[in-house]
Amino acid sequence: MRQIVGNVSVITAGVGEDRSGLVVISMVSLSANPPKVIACVNRASSTWPIIERFGHFGVSSLAAHHQPVAERFSGFGGIKGPDRYHGAEWMTLKTGASLLKDATAVFDCQLDEMIDRGSHSIIVGSVVAVDTHERNEALVYWRGGYRPLHLED
Repeated sequence: MRQIVGNVSVITAGVGEDRSGLVVISMVSLSANPPKVIACVNRASSTWPIIERFGHFGVSSLAAHHQPVAERFSGFGGIKGPDRYHGAEWMTLKTGASLLKDATAVFDCQLDEMIDRGSHSIIVGSVVAVDTHERNEALVYWRGGYRPLHLED
């Protein structure tokens, strides 16, 4: 699995002090019409029960310069829960889920279902709002580490 290149996204859920989030490299489009996304979330994570309880989640697709955000949401240094949000600017659209203001793309989602498989749940969400920023960079995960991806002009 270390040989598969994955896009780095932050999944967020909850509101105020009752929120958390995590990094996923498994967020993909499920359907264009209606717009739906899926991601795989470990059921042992602190974010999984918040997604289930609130019935929403946000997806922020990270640019290369967001590596510090990815590290915080990966739990580097023992950072947990709402403390993961410090050091970046956040916004909300429709559901109340926090979305990274300058992310490449953000998707505000209502939870449709959680499908349990092994240690993870596949979360299926209906996209209710989107915001994008045109960038020539992305953050990917490959061979056990975050890597910047830059397009030549």
